[in-house]
Amino acid sequence: MTDRDLGQSPGRLAVAGLLAATAVAGLLFTPVFGLSALAPPVLVVVLVGYGCFELCRRVLTSWRPVFVLLLGIAGLFASVPGTTPAVLARAVTQGWLLTLESTWPARPDAEQLLFVPILVLLATVLGLELLLRLRKRVVALLPGLAVAGLSQAYQALTGLTAILAALAFLAPAGLVLNVARPGRPRLSGMSVLLVVPTVVAIVAGVAVIGTLDPVGREPYRLADSHAAAPPENGLSNPLHEIAARLAAPGQEVFRYRTDATVDRWRLLVLDTFDGANWSTDTDLRRLGVRLDGTTGGKVDTADVRITGLTGPWLPSQQNPVSVTGTEPLVDTGSGALLSDSNARNYTLSWSEVDAGDLSSAQLDPQAVGGLGGLGVVPDDIGQLAQTAVHGMQPSLQAALQLERFLTENYRVATGDNLPTGDGWPQLRQFLTQTKVGTSEQFAAAYVALARIIGIPARLVVGYRGATETSDGYHVVRNRDVQAWPEVAVAGVGWVPLDPTASAQQTQLPQTGISKAAAQARSQLPPENQLQPQPDLPPDTTQDQATSAGTGMGWAVLIGAGALVVCWIFGVPLAKAVRTRRRRKRAGAAGVLGAWAEVRDLLIAHRVPYRVGMTPRDLAATAGAKLGVPLEEPMYGLAGVLDFSLWARHPAPDGAAPHAWAQVRAIRRALARRPWRDRLRAALESRTLLRKR
Repeated sequence: MTDRDLGQSPGRLAVAGLLAATAVAGLLFTPVFGLSALAPPVLVVVLVGYGCFELCRRVLTSWRPVFVLLLGIAGLFASVPGTTPAVLARAVTQGWLLTLESTWPARPDAEQLLFVPILVLLATVLGLELLLRLRKRVVALLPGLAVAGLSQAYQALTGLTAILAALAFLAPAGLVLNVARPGRPRLSGMSVLLVVPTVVAIVAGVAVIGTLDPVGREPYRLADSHAAAPPENGLSNPLHEIAARLAAPGQEVFRYRTDATVDRWRLLVLDTFDGANWSTDTDLRRLGVRLDGTTGGKVDTADVRITGLTGPWLPSQQNPVSVTGTEPLVDTGSGALLSDSNARNYTLSWSEVDAGDLSSAQLDPQAVGGLGGLGVVPDDIGQLAQTAVHGMQPSLQAALQLERFLTENYRVATGDNLPTGDGWPQLRQFLTQTKVGTSEQFAAAYVALARIIGIPARLVVGYRGATETSDGYHVVRNRDVQAWPEVAVAGVGWVPLDPTASAQQTQLPQTGISKAAAQARSQLPPENQLQPQPDLPPDTTQDQATSAGTGMGWAVLIGAGALVVCWIFGVPLAKAVRTRRRRKRAGAAGVLGAWAEVRDLLIAHRVPYRVGMTPRDLAATAGAKLGVPLEEPMYGLAGVLDFSLWARHPAPDGAAPHAWAQVRAIRRALARRPWRDRLRAALESRTLLRKR
């Protein structure tokens, strides 16, 4: 079967089939933007394409692609609110990246949404010319198929939805392949047997591009490697402001109005500790239309007015659902909201977890950030942690006992000259000498001690809910500032604890997960009845599943994608797949994969590289070339690389994750570069062709 056999004199039905298949490909972006926002511009584009086909059937044939392009752009101006020439230009150059940096469904802003109908418009122009001018029916389907492939790299469809989407593309594609000119025979049965299975295999492979992970995790998305850049002026740490705010307790910070009972507001979650400072490894995203929230959870809403907060962090809840009045960045893992604008008023909706009974709940050691670093732990602190929990194994009961230990043996500081600091020198002084501190020391000490004994914990900074009201608003003041720890519980999420017992000092009733924690606390046996628990057998299921996810799967996936994705979309996709493969390695191979990723990343940003350069050499060159702070993560990667390659013993299990943590830090630094540089780096292909 040749293209000449398939391609004689395509008529209206073939053109309609081609345009319908292209429209279906564009509508596969529905999980990203929603059908109501995406359907009008996509349909306008394909209708313009058909209208130009009819207009130029006998005259002005050579002008057909120009008419389709110009009238299609005019149709986008009419069908997408807020479209201007500047917005259109931004959508063409940055729309794909802005969408990757957003939660989904993304806000249907013109600068983000337009890149999809623009892709459909380009696929329409190319498809029509390949079909009508070159008479190549099979090849004419490839532009639309490329759009479909890109949609699955953004958000892969799964299960029955993927099958239905593939059939929706194949049905009109069949019209293109099997419509013949009057007087000529249709495709033979053998031709159909050759063509249709090929198209079915390609479409089905594209539809499940993100679902072939044997570990059973979520389908891979291009967005997984594209986080939003934080503000260029840096991020403040409200943990360091606690003592200063307590020194001026009457100053108003913010106020809120809600029908729900709110016992605490969070600003920032800190999950990284190097022994001197607490920081966060946030995965910031532009907040889209709505987040999923918790399954079956009650959704509450509050109107918030900022009056005394100067930093970029906004009062939030653990599971935000939507925000109106501002367009913040969100860390979906912690609920933290960050705004680089001067937003003073906004409406927050959030989902409350229905924790139920926690008495038999188990900890979740796989929770991200729960078992982070500790720096160099003082010798006497490890023994103190074991003493505090009476030698119990990591469990929710041990977490509650550690909370009780701090509550009963330490005192909350009041008055002037409040203690400050949360590094090991200050925590050691608090735990072994003064035993007096603010919530800063209580929360930091709890998280550090919990991690020592294997309890996944993180530190949260925010404010207690207020009982004072004014004009229908609850008024939060400096005296309500608080830091608290959270522990990860399987099937529930992060459960807040209260080692300062501040909840007992307020008149607000506890609800939701805080109420469940209080009930579990009341069921904790007396200390003299606590017994050390036997060691539990390790769960090797995850390790076995992870080791199974290697081999030919990714090679087949990359090969199928390369057949249908053109260069402008194929390069970012190939890089993302390469990163994924490198991250699946363990031990020294995983560390080498992280080094290779950083090397290729910096080469893509035009940093000169010579064979034999070390991370330290490249750090010096990159710092001078790019003007962004890369020294600390590069030196951190260098240390892990040296240890993994030259130590007498095999690299520990934590070496590869630590190396990839440095890669994420380098990506965040590079995200501050101008968008033109980031776009050029994303489309750079030399590193894909380099000989290893």
